[in-house]
Amino acid sequence: MGTEMYDALRSVWNELTAPGGAFEIGTVEFEGHELRTFVGAPPTLRDLWAMASMHGDKPYLVYQDERWSYAEAYNQTAALATWLQAQGVGVGDRVAIAMRNYPEWMLAYWATVSIGAVSVGMNAWWTGPEMVYALNDSAPKVLIADAERLERMADHADEVGDISLVGVRLDDTPEGVTPWADTVSGEAPMPEVTVDPASDACVFYTSGTTGRPKGAQLTHQGCTNNVWSLAFWNTAQAMASASIGGAVDANPLEADANDPVAHPPSSLVTTPLFHVTANNCIAHVNTLIGGKLVHMYKWDAGEALRLIESERITTLSGVPVMSREIIAHPDFSTTDTSSLQSLGGGGAQLQADLVGKIEETVETARPSTGYGMTECCGIITANSADFFVDKPDSCGPAMPNFEAKCVDEDGNAVAQGEVGELWVKGVQVIRGYLNRPEANAESITDGWLHTGDIARIDEDGFIFIVDRAKDMLLRGGENVYCAEIEAALFEHDDVAECTVFGVPDERLGEEVGAAVVLRDGASLDADGVREHLEPVLAKYKLPRYVWFLDQPLPRNASGKFLKRELRDTLDPADAVRPLGAS
Repeated sequence: MGTEMYDALRSVWNELTAPGGAFEIGTVEFEGHELRTFVGAPPTLRDLWAMASMHGDKPYLVYQDERWSYAEAYNQTAALATWLQAQGVGVGDRVAIAMRNYPEWMLAYWATVSIGAVSVGMNAWWTGPEMVYALNDSAPKVLIADAERLERMADHADEVGDISLVGVRLDDTPEGVTPWADTVSGEAPMPEVTVDPASDACVFYTSGTTGRPKGAQLTHQGCTNNVWSLAFWNTAQAMASASIGGAVDANPLEADANDPVAHPPSSLVTTPLFHVTANNCIAHVNTLIGGKLVHMYKWDAGEALRLIESERITTLSGVPVMSREIIAHPDFSTTDTSSLQSLGGGGAQLQADLVGKIEETVETARPSTGYGMTECCGIITANSADFFVDKPDSCGPAMPNFEAKCVDEDGNAVAQGEVGELWVKGVQVIRGYLNRPEANAESITDGWLHTGDIARIDEDGFIFIVDRAKDMLLRGGENVYCAEIEAALFEHDDVAECTVFGVPDERLGEEVGAAVVLRDGASLDADGVREHLEPVLAKYKLPRYVWFLDQPLPRNASGKFLKRELRDTLDPADAVRPLGAS
């Protein structure tokens, strides 16, 4: 369709965002900066959840044979909110959530943000020491956790402050833990509170190159704007495609779960709710439109196919490997996937070949992706359907509530089409990092967030991510920060030098690789490396590939290890893989 398609998109874009348009763009002042915002977005997540309560008896949460309607979910969140207030949780206080993707995660989240408290998403893969760090950093008044997470904390209770504990799905209730059922059994209206749109709604942890997780402070207005960003793109691309005779996708904010012809909106929650992909991009949108959220105990492509058929899933958005495994699964051809309308996701770049495979293989679904960050409450860009098929290497244009530019090393904007670090500015950018003023100063300049990603922007405004400036790798959608693993490796007496980097992996995008130089006379092997790291690092951070080198690691003039040189020259076939490595 060539330039005609992009001319149509520009026309629709301007129409929708103009004064009086369905997605009118205005500005708000935040900490001295004028930021773009969607005028029509709900002010707070409390408002969004109150709007969702109007869906009544429509199905909301599904887990195995358990089901909650919107009305049941709202009543339980009101009871929990009342209970939290009785524990002294007020506006601005924090409530930590640590569990698998159980439905209780969403209930705890909505109850917390509805009373103006701050939901702290704890990474469910963290070890005990990692949990201790985040709890001491965020200082929540209440921790709501499942049995696995409570067990990990059992030996560390004296390392954190006074926190009220709530246990979810317990076989036995440990001393000092309040069972979940006791917190949601009462009947009470949702407490009345006033919530500032610019205040923190949640804290999601994202690691930095120093290796210590940083608590990103996501605001209410940032989170609700993210919902409008997703709806805007779906609407804009559908209208543009329709205007030139292309395929048309529905606007999610106008979806009708009672439409007897269309499949009611239903999403499979495939990625962790402590990340913005599942929580902000999947759960928030579906909650607003009256969609159904189907939870899984853990990812399994065969089980996902079964649920797609039985629950009539319309959207599956996860890390790219999930779409790849769905299509490649032996049950795919015999499973009814006709309800699927969108397949794709984010967390890593959707490879161009996968875009084509989704388009060709899944008859009813169109490929979709988004590029975003925890630091932007969800998406920055989106690309899908005809536009994604046409530009499969692009993550799409920045949404209209963002300003975006690529800059050189001095922070000066580069010319269109030239490569530079991507900076973005808008109401979705986080308020900052909890307790980390130095990180705020390094990451945000005059309201502009440094994404750490190297990109170029083409003549149509579409962004292409070409590399990452930050010292990290992306394994199956999880950020893995090399410095954290290196620091832990250096704790071993046998390690003289080490460096960690990403190794390309078809399934997960990247796997963890470590190049190690041992001290003279040391006998450490790959399994010993894993055994050393297991007590202090989550399993997804453990190196799959370990090279033991007999020469010092290559360095540049300033003494830094040349990771790119090692990554380009070391052969994964020559690495030692620890037994049991995934």
